[in-house]
Parts: sequence; structure tokens; C-alpha cells
Amino acid sequence: MSTEKKSFFGVMKSYNSNFWIASMMELFERWAWYGMFAVLALYLTGSTDEGALGFSHIEKGQIMGVVTAILYFLPIITGVIADKIGYKLSLTIAYILLGTGYYFMGEVSSFTSVFLVFLWVAVGAAMFKPVASAIITKNTDKSNSTLGFGIFYMMVNIGGFVGPTFSSNLRTQFGWKIVFLQAAIVIGINLLILLLFFKEGERVKKEETIGEAILSSIKNIWEAVKDTRLSVLLVIMIGFWTMFNQLFYTLPTFIEDWVNTKALHDSIANVSPWLASFMSGGGDSVNPEMLINIDAGAIILFQIMVSYFVLKMRHVSAMITGFVIASIGIGITFYTGNGLYTILGIVIFAIGEMMTNPTFSSFIALISPKGKEALYMGTYFLPIFLGNFITTFISGNLYQAWSDKLSLLQTEMAKRSIEMPEVTKEFSKNDYFASASEKLGMTQNEMTQFIWDTYNPNKIWYVIVAIGVVTIFALVIYDRLVIRPKEAKETKSA
Repeated sequence: MSTEKKSFFGVMKSYNSNFWIASMMELFERWAWYGMFAVLALYLTGSTDEGALGFSHIEKGQIMGVVTAILYFLPIITGVIADKIGYKLSLTIAYILLGTGYYFMGEVSSFTSVFLVFLWVAVGAAMFKPVASAIITKNTDKSNSTLGFGIFYMMVNIGGFVGPTFSSNLRTQFGWKIVFLQAAIVIGINLLILLLFFKEGERVKKEETIGEAILSSIKNIWEAVKDTRLSVLLVIMIGFWTMFNQLFYTLPTFIEDWVNTKALHDSIANVSPWLASFMSGGGDSVNPEMLINIDAGAIILFQIMVSYFVLKMRHVSAMITGFVIASIGIGITFYTGNGLYTILGIVIFAIGEMMTNPTFSSFIALISPKGKEALYMGTYFLPIFLGNFITTFISGNLYQAWSDKLSLLQTEMAKRSIEMPEVTKEFSKNDYFASASEKLGMTQNEMTQFIWDTYNPNKIWYVIVAIGVVTIFALVIYDRLVIRPKEAKETKSA
């Protein structure tokens, strides 16, 4: 027992100041990002009479999916620029883009302007991401990298928890614009941390121009993905990221549409009135983003413990186990309109996520040929890019057709030949629900239950869980055909 504790604290002491500064900057950057992103689906599709934009789910999917996909593709380019101009200058540019972008997100309202300003934010985030990861990579080695990335991921989730918590309470009390102002202020804090505390070490200066360096980076990425072991793994991980994205793209609007969070609020209030008030921002219904935030909260509490446990497992075994647990969790969240099951599903999903995501980073390093670790790590963002792009259609087109409460209600009203006005800024979604409820002779809760029973909007879980199941089987086959033979060969040669 004492030896294990000493080993653990010995590893903790091996990280230098830049490791902790990068982790702290990651915390604040994630605070800003998730403080905005956790409520973005609700803001884009919410009723205009509540200050939201009233976009369709297809428009929401295009904004969130396409722009975020671009964000995760750009590090191939921005990482090269960072190496060329230095980490400190790169982070300064990133924070200026992020701070201004977040502010203007709250000032625009048309589809085109929101898309373009969010793209502006995405460029800033793309400037930040490879630098933060590179600092962690440069300040860890094989003896402490798994735990190091686990700590880094824990800091991601502290920021990912604090941001939505603040946003949930702020937007309930002061409206939507304060969410984007909060994000801009937090990025300003990060800029101060960078300027006051971060000390950039010496970097190798190369003669090639930025254009030549970017072209060289793309060629190197292509060289890496030609390795079948890596490319197959990256394709498999697209499934994980597509499934993970449903937590932020699809689940908030599913909760808003179908989960009776007032009943959940009352259940929680019977146990803890303070917690019920905290999760509802002082209202009488639990805010969807507070339920989503349970994922980050669980990771804050348990990530280091899970990462330390995973150290004793084979990388692939840990990832397969994580996939199975995550698939079960995400399925439960979409299966029912009961808020307690939503909470249970999110907690289960978080456990699977904790086992899978940090292990993936470490696993890429494990299969990388000697001297090509950085080259292979550069491919990390590719499956996230493709996962976000695929999510555009699941969270957008598929949700609009199968699960959007407004669309299904409009279909029902048309079937009954009941005339209803079009939803506009003057006649909001909430107005439509109230009018339809009156014309159907039902309360709004009864109307929601009727649409649920008639159209089964939870059937979207079939697609989401199927992605997880296919990913699990693909990873099992990959393990048997690629990884185990490689391990057996290495054991024999040793």
C-alpha cells in the first residue's frame, strides 16, 4: 500500500511548472468553451420569446457540426504555425480571437452571421488546442504520460463543469447574452496567465516558410495514416466521437423537448431543496445543461482514480471496456423521458468516457514507431473532425425528422387538419405549443406525452447505440488481428 502511494506521488512531482500552467489554461479555455457550447443547442433552437434564436435543428446541426469539425481539422495547420512562431505568440493570437469571437456570438442573430462568428471562435480554439497538447507532451514521458493526460483531461472537465454551471444560472437570471460575455471574460483571464507566468523554452528554428511547413505537415499526416495500424484505429475512433457528441449536440434539446425536468426538480427538492434550486437556476425545472454537466462532474471526481486503474490494463482492453460502458450509458439517456434515468445514463457514460479518451492519446503514442511519436500524435484530431461532421446529420437532419417536438406536433396538427400559424419571431415556438395544446384540449404535459406515445421520438437511440456497438466490434477485431500479434512478436523478441 505505501509503495503504491509513494509511486503515485512520485509521478505527480515529476511534472514541471509549464505542465501545470498549460493544465490551468486548459481549465479556463474549457470553462469558456463549454460555458457557451453546453447551452448552444438550446440557444440556437430555443423559443425567440425567451431571447433564443429559434433556428431549426438542421440549422443547429450545420452550425455546431460543420464549424466544430473545421475546428478539429485546423490543428494540422495551426500546430505547424505554432511551432514556427512560438507557443506564447500562438496562444496570444488564440485568446484574442476567442475573446472577441465569444463577445460577438451574443450580438448576432441570423444563420449566416452566427455561422461566421462561431467559425471565428473555432479558429481561435484551433490555435489553442495543439499548443496545449504539445506542452503536455513535451513535459511528460512514457513513465508518466498516461497519468499526465489523465490529469490534463481532469482539468478539461473542471473547466467543462464550471462553465455550464455558471452559464445555467446566469442565463436563467440575466438572459442569453451574459453567457457569451462570461466566456470572453474568462478568456481574458487566460491571456493574463499566459503573459505573466508562461515561460517558453528554446525552440528549434527552421529555415522553411510557414507555407512549406504546412505542406510538409500535410504530407507527414498522410505518411502516418498510410500506416494501416494507425488509420484503422482512427476510423474506429470516429464512432466514439460521434457517440460522444450526442451529449452536447442532441441530448440538451432532447431533454428540453421530452424529459419532465419539473418532476425531476421536485424529486430532488424532496431530498435537497438547495440542490434543486442550484440545478434549476432558481426556477422550477432543472436546466438541461445542468444534467449534461453531471458528465464533467463525475470525471472531476473520478478521472485520476480511473486513469490510475487503467494503468494496470492493456490499452485496447481499457478502450473496449470503456466503449461498452459508454454505449450503455448513452442508450439509457435517450431511452426514456424519466429524468432520473437521464442522470443514471450520463454517469454511466462518463465512466466509459474516462476509460476511453485519455487512453486513446496514450495508445497512439504506444503504436507509434520510434522517432515518429509526434508525427502520429498529429493525427489525434482527425477522428474528432469526422465525428463532428457525421454528428451534423444525426443531431440535425435525423433529430429534426424523428425527435423534434415542434416538427412532430406540426405533423400531428396537419393530420388532424387543424390550422396553425407558422412559427416566426412574432409567433414563437412557445406560442405554438400553447395554441396547439388549447386546440387539442390537452394540458401541455398531456400533449407532450401524447406525441411521445404516438411518434416514439426516443427511437433515435437505436442509431446512437448502433454506432457504439459497431465501434466495439471493430475494436475487438482490431485487437485480435493487429495488436495481439504485435504484442506476441515483441514478447518473443524480448
